[in-house]
Amino acid sequence: MKLIIVSGLSGAGKTIALNSLEDMDVYCVDNLPVGLLPAFAEQTTKMEIGERCVAVGIDARTVALQDMPTLLQTLHDNHILYEVMFLEADDNILIKRFSETRRKHPLSTPNIPLAEAIMRERQLLEPVASRADIRIDTTHTHVHQLRDMIRLRVKLRHLPGLSLLFESFGFKYGVPSDADFVFDMRCLPNPHWEAGLRNLTGRDEPVIHFLQAQPKVQQMYADLVKFLSDWIPQFEAENRSYLTITIGCTGGHHRSVFMAEQLTQFFSKQRAVVLVRHRELP
Repeated sequence: MKLIIVSGLSGAGKTIALNSLEDMDVYCVDNLPVGLLPAFAEQTTKMEIGERCVAVGIDARTVALQDMPTLLQTLHDNHILYEVMFLEADDNILIKRFSETRRKHPLSTPNIPLAEAIMRERQLLEPVASRADIRIDTTHTHVHQLRDMIRLRVKLRHLPGLSLLFESFGFKYGVPSDADFVFDMRCLPNPHWEAGLRNLTGRDEPVIHFLQAQPKVQQMYADLVKFLSDWIPQFEAENRSYLTITIGCTGGHHRSVFMAEQLTQFFSKQRAVVLVRHRELP
């Protein structure tokens, strides 16, 4: 049995994460007082759940979050396998989500406005966030993307060997917070300025042909292949479960998508699990 501790900022998607895990046949319990973690974990080991994972949701309303390091050490000493998943988002996005849903933030009061409550929550949850094995930024993620991301992250951590995820993105929408590597394609020729290519993506043949014909693109591709081929084994030697390699351009539609696809094709011939995700594409 493995225990998944799910936490995060209010409005960042903790409930969606727990629901997604439950859909994956994970036994889930929400809002458990953090002090009960060791006893809960010990009790679940006696339950007839076989090899299923167990997930527990913890939020800022839980007291004694400062004791989290000690509690995690207790789990380790009791030989209970666990990992911590933490969800977060930008303050402006969290404020917008609460405004749209008209829900009350758990830490807000007549004397504590929403922005201050969010700041307070970040401080309270820092002992959890700093020890997260999986951190997911949902600032630019809708519900369906988050569900896919949860399934992907949990799946990758349970596969043997090091798994690779190549993710394209647009710099104008922010850099993915879970990136292990960030590579910038904005120095390459931009198909956006070609009238016939503007409304296409890096997965469409005309854009592929355009970029493959550019010497700078070929040089960038060769350099990235060499760099990653040299350094991926070093991460694998440290028993990493997965590696997220992000490729960015201005809008995340052309150059980054093309390069992520090309690198995925190359490393798929060498490794068992290589995935690709395009954050800015539908």
